[in-house]
Amino acid sequence: MATRTLHLLIIDPQNDFCDLPVNYCPADPHGGSFVPSLPVTGAHADMQRLAAMIDAGQDGLSAITVTLDSHQHLDIAHPTFWQYASGAPIAPFTEIQAADVRTGRFLPRNTKGRERAQAYLDALESAGRYTHMVWPVHCEIGTWGHNIHHDLRLACNRWEEANSSIVAKVSKGENSWTEHYSAIMAEVPDQDDAHTQLNAELLQNLLAADRVYIAGEAGSHCVKATTEHIVGNWPAAELGRLVLIEDCISAVGGFEPQYADFLADMRRCGVQVMSAADVCTELQGNVG
Repeated sequence: MATRTLHLLIIDPQNDFCDLPVNYCPADPHGGSFVPSLPVTGAHADMQRLAAMIDAGQDGLSAITVTLDSHQHLDIAHPTFWQYASGAPIAPFTEIQAADVRTGRFLPRNTKGRERAQAYLDALESAGRYTHMVWPVHCEIGTWGHNIHHDLRLACNRWEEANSSIVAKVSKGENSWTEHYSAIMAEVPDQDDAHTQLNAELLQNLLAADRVYIAGEAGSHCVKATTEHIVGNWPAAELGRLVLIEDCISAVGGFEPQYADFLADMRRCGVQVMSAADVCTELQGNVG
């Protein structure tokens, strides 16, 4: 039995974010195979290390929470939402600024949504955290890409059976009008949608732990945003209770500098950064 409450928070460990080998990609009945839509280099190995850590330290691990990026097919962060003024489609990895919509360079496919999209982009840029990115359609609710990485899911199942406990699942991103990188709150909360606002229940569950380990994908976006929001709602003198598992997190390609800056910022404010092996040693020592 665990002597201290050690909580593992796994951010978005989903197929669409993992650079899966061919044998992890099942056949598509319409031809070919399902493949991740937004693979992060290193994520498959991250999930395998994390699964091995859970298995080796399961008796000392008190709780596991998994967040799930959960999008509609039509989403403000997907190409399906946008078009050029000419009606031509927008490619994934296109950045859209508030001025682009104001001048008509980019527009929502549903022209009735222009005013709302404009207000969203204005608010996003005022916050100063991110420029709006159009990602490939990813983590669409109900798809294979939305599912948890297979090895990690099995390790979580083994932990559940060994501890007679349930891995908590936290869904985020269902609101198609706002980006929801963080599991704590959307980048621009919708005043009419409580699911986009501060997730006080998740915060309280994390605050109740003696230690919170954070892993998942991607370090440049969802892990970064979630951790920053946790830190912003955490007692400043107790930030050492938060631990980033560095070798179980990777960055989206091209955003490695943002991830490196994030790690440096977290170290400066007192958040710890550890390896899976070191966390495993702590878990194994937490059995009385």
